[in-house]
Amino acid sequence: MNLAFYIHIPYCIKRCGYCDFNTYTPGELQITTGLNDISNSYIDLLIKEIQFARAEVGENVTVPSIFFGGGTPSLMQASDIGRVISTIKNGFNLSAEAEITMECNPDTVSKESLTQFKEVGVNRLSFGMQSAVKHVLETLDRTHNPDNLLQATNWADQIGFKEISVDLIYGTPGESISDWQTSIDSALSLPITHISAYALIVEEGTKLAAQIKRGQVNPVDDDLAAEKYLIADQAFTSAGFDWYELSNWAKPNSASKHNLAYWLGDNWWGAGPGAHSHLNGRRFWNVKHPNLYKEKIESNQSPIAGSESLEELQRESERLMLSLRLPTGVAKKTLNEQQLLELSEYVESGHLDQSNWNEGRATLTVDGRLIADRILRKILL
Repeated sequence: MNLAFYIHIPYCIKRCGYCDFNTYTPGELQITTGLNDISNSYIDLLIKEIQFARAEVGENVTVPSIFFGGGTPSLMQASDIGRVISTIKNGFNLSAEAEITMECNPDTVSKESLTQFKEVGVNRLSFGMQSAVKHVLETLDRTHNPDNLLQATNWADQIGFKEISVDLIYGTPGESISDWQTSIDSALSLPITHISAYALIVEEGTKLAAQIKRGQVNPVDDDLAAEKYLIADQAFTSAGFDWYELSNWAKPNSASKHNLAYWLGDNWWGAGPGAHSHLNGRRFWNVKHPNLYKEKIESNQSPIAGSESLEELQRESERLMLSLRLPTGVAKKTLNEQQLLELSEYVESGHLDQSNWNEGRATLTVDGRLIADRILRKILL
């Protein structure tokens, strides 16, 4: 059995205004010591949970990927990240070709720290770029200096990281087409092999949502965001990046193994507060708050807060939802007559590819990607 690992690092120096992830600042957790001091103790908790996972799934398990996400994993000490990798390697069959990714804020790394992360086994870096335009970053309440990204990715390249990714966000209020083009050009000038571009979603409860509600910031312009997606796809494709998932493009052989595990419905274990897992049709999730997570782990109790076993109908809906996001799409032979009838309208409108449809698959065209959710709603059971 394959089992990918997601390792959640829930700490950030500052919360970005658009973010609703399960992350916490030292002030929110009433931590008076520095983050360096909590790195070691938090990693101890993760190691215990990974040992719980070993007891649950056994030893005859191959791990194809590990992903350190957050939060800001690059705030942790490299030696502690290495302890997690070693624990997984010692408890399971860590693939010799395993992809081991760490998310980074460019302001939190140095050439020395990146070297240390590589030495302990990290072989793929994902930098949170969001934008190359200062006023866009300010609207997002993002703290990093865009100039630092060029330096950080160059360091990573010089050190020998073969896989380097950046994340962009488009659709920020006040971001012009020219601003977006600047961010695209800036990203493509970097020594990267992978790029993600996500439409800004304004989540309830965030600082940005409150600013929009008060009229301090304009709402997102969906039509403009769609135009930005098309501009990005054309630019990325022209630069040699292949589209392989709704919001992701990669150089040949550089698609993220870990993210593909999610989209292909494989098994994964999420370690850390609020992390979600999927194991043979059973989904479960941990308690959200780091203090409660710590209390559970230190008491040798499972941190799992809840679970559900997916019914056949749920599994089929998820298969459709995930498959449609990929270039391979959905096999027509797996669809019923009503679903085929609904989808045939999108073939005629140019939102599904005609030639692939004739060959037995429902696949999105670039215009179809813009309305993927609408198309999906038509075929969900």
